[in-house]
Amino acid sequence: MNRCDPSRQEDNHSVEECYRSLRKEMIAKQIIARGINNRRLNSALLNVPRHLFVDERYRSRAYFDEPVPIESRQTMSQPYVTSLMIDLAELNRDSKLLEIGTGSGYCTALLANIVSEVYTIEIREDLYQSAKLILKQMGFENIKLKVGDGRYGWKENAPYDAIIVTAAPKDIPSELKEQLKVGGRLIIPVGGGDQKLCRFTKHEYGIEEELHGAVRFVPLVGGESV
Repeated sequence: MNRCDPSRQEDNHSVEECYRSLRKEMIAKQIIARGINNRRLNSALLNVPRHLFVDERYRSRAYFDEPVPIESRQTMSQPYVTSLMIDLAELNRDSKLLEIGTGSGYCTALLANIVSEVYTIEIREDLYQSAKLILKQMGFENIKLKVGDGRYGWKENAPYDAIIVTAAPKDIPSELKEQLKVGGRLIIPVGGGDQKLCRFTKHEYGIEEELHGAVRFVPLVGGESV
C-alpha cells in the first residue's frame, strides 16, 4: 500500500497535504468500501484532522482501521465504527444531537460539521478539558460541553433528534429514550462481554429496536465508577 508518510515531509504544507491524502484513503477504503456513502459524513471525515485528537505517540496510527488509545485508558473507536454510528443517526443540518462520551472530541468534531447543535457530556474531567481545548482551537461554535454522568442525558436541552453513545451500558438508560423527539434515534452499544450496536427509533406508539452487528466499546460508567 502506497501510504503517504507525514514524518518524511519537508514543510508544513506538505505534511498537511499528506494527512489529507491519508484521510481520502481512509474514506475510500474503510468507509465507502464497506457500504457507507454519506455525503455530509464524508465531507466531515475529510475536513476533520483525526491525527490531532490523538497523542503524538500514536499519531502514525491515526488513520489505520483500528482503535487508538487516548487519555484515562480509554480509546477512540476505529473510523468505520464511528462513521457507522453517525450514519445510523440519519442526521441533517437542522438536527440537534446529544453525544454521551466526548472522549477525545473527534466524533464531536465530525458531528459539529454535520448538524446545527451538538451537546456532549464527558464524565472524566481530564478528557473533558483536553477535548474542550482542541475543539475551541478548531473554532467550533455549535458545541456545548459539560462534565457529567451521561446515563442521565442532558434534560435541560431535550428533546433531541438523535443521541449517540460512545460507551456501552449493560442496560439502556431510560432517561436517554425519554429525551428523544418522536422520530428521534438513539445509537448505542449495549452489553457486557458481548456487545451489539443498537439503533432505537422513537415512535408515538413506542420504541423500535434494530441490531447492527457486534462491537467492542469501553463500559459506560457512572460517577461512582470513575
